[in-house]
Amino acid sequence: MSSSYASIQTRAFMGLASPLVEVEIHVTNGLPQLSMVGLPEAAVKESRDRVRSAILSSGFSLPPKRITLNLAPGDLPKQGSHYDLPIAISILSATGQITLPTEMDSFEFFGELSLNGEIRSVNALLPALLAAKNQGKTVVLPMQNLEEASLLDYPNILGAAHLLDIVAFLQNGMSLTSVPDKGCSEQACYEQDMADVQGQVQAKRVLEICASGGHSLLMVGEPGSGKSMLATRLLTILPEWTQAEAVEAAVIRSIAGQSVSADNFYTRKLIAPHHLTTAAALIGGGSGAVPKPGAISLANHSILFLDELPEFRRDVLEALREPLESKEVTISRVNGHASYPANVQLVAACNPSPSGFFADDSLGRCQDTPEQIARYMQKISGPLLDRIDCHIEVKPVSFNELNGESKTVSETSAVIRTRVVACRHRQLQRQGKLNADLSPKEISAAAKLNAEASQLLEHAVNRLGLSARGYHRVLKIALTLADMLGEPCQANHIAEALAYRKLDSTL
Repeated sequence: MSSSYASIQTRAFMGLASPLVEVEIHVTNGLPQLSMVGLPEAAVKESRDRVRSAILSSGFSLPPKRITLNLAPGDLPKQGSHYDLPIAISILSATGQITLPTEMDSFEFFGELSLNGEIRSVNALLPALLAAKNQGKTVVLPMQNLEEASLLDYPNILGAAHLLDIVAFLQNGMSLTSVPDKGCSEQACYEQDMADVQGQVQAKRVLEICASGGHSLLMVGEPGSGKSMLATRLLTILPEWTQAEAVEAAVIRSIAGQSVSADNFYTRKLIAPHHLTTAAALIGGGSGAVPKPGAISLANHSILFLDELPEFRRDVLEALREPLESKEVTISRVNGHASYPANVQLVAACNPSPSGFFADDSLGRCQDTPEQIARYMQKISGPLLDRIDCHIEVKPVSFNELNGESKTVSETSAVIRTRVVACRHRQLQRQGKLNADLSPKEISAAAKLNAEASQLLEHAVNRLGLSARGYHRVLKIALTLADMLGEPCQANHIAEALAYRKLDSTL
């Protein structure tokens, strides 16, 4: 035996973090045994049987020795099947069946082994690839993960299909498959378009305001008035993702076990959890050592759409309050914790009453009492409502607009998106962030009001009883309205912004 010790580098999957892990093998005389230490979980412990069969099926042997396998650092929990490949390489090296190159510290290996030695794909790989990229490492991974890896635009990634391919690469310098060109268009493609929406002039204007400033929105309307349709069209007028935003969103989807491909890399997502969803599914959690991202993190840099808002459980909605402010979710469990970004644009929708119709419905379809309507709307807590920038009523569309007889021509999403991009550019040039993300101090400095605007806002605050948060949100909306026109914030902008706080006086 040429060597009794070998080590191969890989990484632990710990949410967004991917700390380096040394797979160490020590072989010595003694009773034949393969023991594993280093806090391995069930999937890692089972790798002993997979690795043994893969080594034997590939034409190698497993000597009757005492083999100790350590996953360092020992205080870090290890989970996942991607340790199979580095474990197999370490055993082959420590038992003297292959000779490793001297520059092994510059390589990292990931892959699950089948019983016949084939290398299978693994989930949640992108965070580890980003960490390896930052350190300039060369990564060897399964062939099936090459397309996903190509989205990171990092050339030092190689793919292999079988354990024998790895051996030939390490022993004889045989080339492995290089990462392909990602070949994805940086222009987002959506099936929907704002031109599909008939009528709803005010609602479409509010969507443009929310897209321009990054504001959250609550739509109150009757069934079939177009609330869900409007929410899906908001996606189409948002600017295309930057490379950094697309990579961050892809990393979250990778951690959640979702597929990431070139086709959907630059396309924003509308995440719409069902109203029966749990707090763990919305915020994040799970039973593993590392909590998984929830819907609010999967909607990062996109839209989180909560339809039938009052039907969500109260504790589920209340769990949104802190992430909406901090733009981050930190989930703590007994075995570990994880932090995920939650920079989402919240869009919610609800009916005005339990029956679904407004109390002043001209057809008399609303049979609910004022007390029933109040109880229904009060399922939305005041603190959560206070965190939503715009509240609007979505009225039913008239017959002429539905029938196409209206002379009003709806603008396409591309036309509206051009204005949104220009408005966001003004904000980023002035303050480096969107208006919705401004702190109270920053919004006061950006929205310098004249005497008329200040007097109007003071009167509205006293009459509506706006909280300090509601006051600043009115200022943010007014500043976005001014930015859309490229002018200073004035009284008319304050007046329009106040019109989009419908529920402040109701609740």
